[in-house]
Amino acid sequence: GECSRAMPKGPKTAAPPPAKKAGGAKKEENSLFEKRAKNFGVGNNVQPKRDLSRFVKFPKNVRLQRQRRILYQRLKTPPLINLFTKTVDKNTATELFKMLNKYRPETKEQKEERKKETANAKAGGGAAPQGKKPCFVKCGINHIATLVEQKKATMVMIAHDVDPIELVLWLPALCRKMDVPFCIVKGKARLGTVVHKKTATALAFTGVRKEDEGAMAKLVDSVRGNFNDRYDDFKKWGGGIMGAKSQERTRQKEKAVAREMAKRMII
Repeated sequence: GECSRAMPKGPKTAAPPPAKKAGGAKKEENSLFEKRAKNFGVGNNVQPKRDLSRFVKFPKNVRLQRQRRILYQRLKTPPLINLFTKTVDKNTATELFKMLNKYRPETKEQKEERKKETANAKAGGGAAPQGKKPCFVKCGINHIATLVEQKKATMVMIAHDVDPIELVLWLPALCRKMDVPFCIVKGKARLGTVVHKKTATALAFTGVRKEDEGAMAKLVDSVRGNFNDRYDDFKKWGGGIMGAKSQERTRQKEKAVAREMAKRMII
C-alpha cells in the first residue's frame, strides 16, 4: 500500500527540470536586458529625484509675492485698479519696446563725455557745438503729468505693477481727459531698463524722428483703439476668483439647490 502511495510522487518530482530549461532559454534570449533591481535602503542606491517644492520653506519675499497674487485674485477690486490687469497684447508690446529702445536717453557716462567735449571746445576759444535737440523718451511721473497736461506727450506707457498703485492710479483718467493715447504694459522693471534705471512707473513719447513716424502712427492707432476708446468698457469690478476647491463646493451647492427645485416642481 505504501509503495502505491509513493508511486504518484515520482512523476511530480521529475516535472521541474523542463521548466528550468525554459527559464534558462529565456535568460539566454534576454541577456542584454537583465533586470537589475535597485535597493533604496540606507547606504545603497541613490534615491530618485522627487518634486519637493511643496515641502520647501521658501524665502519670505517669495511667499509674500505669491500670497499677494492669490489675494488679488480672491478680493473684489474696484474698476480703476482692475484696469491695470488689462495690459497690451504681446505683439503690440514687442513693437512698442522696439520703438522705445530706439529712443533711449543718454547714460551718465555719455552725458559726462558730452559735457567734457563742450567744456573743452569753450576752453579752446571756439563756440560750443550746437547740435539738434536730442529726441528721446521721457520718464519721471511728475514730468510726464506736466507733459500730458500741456498736451506735449504723444503717447504714454504705464507699468501695471507699480507699488503703491496710487502713484499712477490717476494717470489713465488724465490721459483720457487730455486726449493723449495711453497704454498699460508689463512691467516697471522692463520700462526701467529703457531709461537705464531699475524701475520706471511710466514713460512718454514727445516726438519721433521722420523715419519712424509711420510705425509710430500705427502704434498710436492700436493703443487708442484698445485703451482710450474702450475706457468705459473697463469700468467693471475685478477679482472674486476663488480657488478650485471653493469653486467645486459652490457647484455642488448649486446642483443640490437645482435638484431640490426640480423635486418641488414635480410635487
